[in-house]
Amino acid sequence: MSDLTTLLEVGGPVAALGGGAAYARAKHPAAYWSTVGLPVSTVRLLSTYGSVMEACGLTVAPSRLRVLAAKAMTRREVRPVPPRRGLLRPTTTGLRIRLRLAPGQEPADFAASAERLRHAWGVHAVYVTPVKPGVIELRLVGYDVLRRVRMPRKIADGFLKVPVALREDATPFVRDYRTIPHQLTLGATLSGKSMYLRHLIAGLAPQPVALVGIDCKRGVELAPFAPRLSALATDPEQAAELLPVLVKEMEDRYDLIKARQGIAPGTPDEEITSDIWGLPEHERPVPVVLFVDEVAELFLVATKKDEERRDEMVTQLIRLAQLGRAAGMYLEVCGQRFGAELGKGATMLRAQLTGRVCHRVNDEASAKMALGDIAPEAVMAACSIPPERPGLAVAGDTSGGWSRIRTPYLSLTDAAETCHASAGLVPDLPALEPFRPDVPERPVEHAAPVVLPHPVTD
Repeated sequence: MSDLTTLLEVGGPVAALGGGAAYARAKHPAAYWSTVGLPVSTVRLLSTYGSVMEACGLTVAPSRLRVLAAKAMTRREVRPVPPRRGLLRPTTTGLRIRLRLAPGQEPADFAASAERLRHAWGVHAVYVTPVKPGVIELRLVGYDVLRRVRMPRKIADGFLKVPVALREDATPFVRDYRTIPHQLTLGATLSGKSMYLRHLIAGLAPQPVALVGIDCKRGVELAPFAPRLSALATDPEQAAELLPVLVKEMEDRYDLIKARQGIAPGTPDEEITSDIWGLPEHERPVPVVLFVDEVAELFLVATKKDEERRDEMVTQLIRLAQLGRAAGMYLEVCGQRFGAELGKGATMLRAQLTGRVCHRVNDEASAKMALGDIAPEAVMAACSIPPERPGLAVAGDTSGGWSRIRTPYLSLTDAAETCHASAGLVPDLPALEPFRPDVPERPVEHAAPVVLPHPVTD
């Protein structure tokens, strides 16, 4: 009986702790990492650092002076030297450590061994980032941060910058229109493309920018954000009328820039500009962000007349993509399908869209159209996105870099409320006024009286 009591007294708490840890790891990975995973991984890294580096081939031969000193003092063989490490910096999602590379090493050596380091130290993933010549940073991620997306509390945002998703290395993915002016976003039904677009609009709504929408699905995607939109076209006919107005607005802005470049003899060099950002603030026109949803609808034709209208719209979109950046006009082109078979101008339009975001698509050709000119492995990553993870996407740009991202959930009600609250920030653009969407007035809710009235009796 005493043995059974002892077993219950010792084994009961151990079983409870083990079960609680297993439950936390499955349901609350962030809490599990902070309480269990972080201490275990820290001890494992510090105790096995040298042997792991040697096993991965990331060590170098010791210097002659060190060999002579070791033989003179200890008479033992000197082992290869691993890179000198800095202090461990724990985070809510993992660990960060800086390494000083030994002579002859490069960051690619560590990137090639990232999978080995992940298994050796028992973490979810290891990412290598160059900091400066001779110094890299290893970012160890303790768990799958894309399973339940939680955006960091502190994000360096700013004007025309929208933190829209979380990368697989636990850093925020920020859509910066000043750096990447135009972007192509693809995704099948229920892939999370609409959620991505919803975050962009909600993030830009409180900023002093003009938002313009072309939604050929009769406006079902962009109509809820009508209070904040400066213009909205809900079918190809309206889009054919709106695009020339935007091109004319772009040309007027170029005329303004050229007028500023009518350089007088005493004009300081810093006042000479080639885009709107060099203009004085009181002369600078407001930036315009054009959202095109279901871009394939603009390419589809049924008659000869539709073909002429299609060619005009595609030409105007290409002009906006080629020349819009200097005029402060940016494109966000979205669709379920995008390929060369859409017609003349599709490939040329894609070439002007620097940013690429590909959610789950129904065919490999769309993934190749979005990411094929960036990296073949990015295409394979996009084609392997599971349907049960909406919002997961592969983001890249024409510089060749790419990463997996996932957009957090944002309800349509919250996004629409953000646009309604910032409806007063819609800029005054007379050219777009005929395309301003009608916004129904909300019914005024009268508060109930504090004191109930009582009938007067004699």
